[in-house]
Amino acid sequence: MREPYNETAMRMPAIFFGHGNPMNAIQTNGWTDAWASIGRAMPRPRVILCVSAHWYLPGTLVTAMPQPRTIHDFGGFPRPLYEVRYPAPGDPELHARIRTLLAPVDVEADTQWGLDHGTWSVLVHVFPDADIPVVQLSIDETQPASFHYELGQRLAPLRDEGVLMMGSGNLVHNLHTYAWGKHDPEPFDWAVRFEKLAREQIRKRDHQPLIDYESLGRDAQLSAPTPDHYLPLLYILGMQHEDDAVSFPVEGIDGGSISMLTVQIGG
Repeated sequence: MREPYNETAMRMPAIFFGHGNPMNAIQTNGWTDAWASIGRAMPRPRVILCVSAHWYLPGTLVTAMPQPRTIHDFGGFPRPLYEVRYPAPGDPELHARIRTLLAPVDVEADTQWGLDHGTWSVLVHVFPDADIPVVQLSIDETQPASFHYELGQRLAPLRDEGVLMMGSGNLVHNLHTYAWGKHDPEPFDWAVRFEKLAREQIRKRDHQPLIDYESLGRDAQLSAPTPDHYLPLLYILGMQHEDDAVSFPVEGIDGGSISMLTVQIGG
């Protein structure tokens, strides 16, 4: 029987991964090596709770099955990518705790989804043994950015209960300008500027401009033309405590317009 959530003495970090191209799941490169180093350096979590850009729908749902399936939610990639399985167990009991923390938000227990590539393409490198329970929390597409930041604040106590809080998306994510198949193109100037601005605000712990990112002008509009890959970052920023250090253990821009920045809070 799993021990109660409140019997851990170590606060877990909260971490946002820029997951980028799904091919990172089966490749070895600077980003995947850095992900593996993060996993080796952090204390072993009891459970991983992931907010993935790829579970974006009208509602707040939590996976509540004992054995979540590996979802290949993409098309047009080589066969080996579709053969990847990440057979981590689930944690159905975590739904009740999340429901309590997020009340009065209605949190639905989901038994159909599983682990999408926003989660497993990173975790195959961070925790390759797939022996830590993994739960996903959906992003409610009907709610403003402030709602998602506030949910992160409400979920912050889980960090003291052995839960690794993980967001997976990309700070800059513009597929319309992504250099598919081109070798190491120069990043777009707007992508560089927006990432620099975000890093400065995160370092200063001035989160409000990032919550109001849609008002930050053209660079923000080009960097986050849709909210799905950006919003997971706000969950992680909302979990920051006053004494938490901030680090950026993974950096770089892929294809000119995909930021691979990782933001680690605490740890």
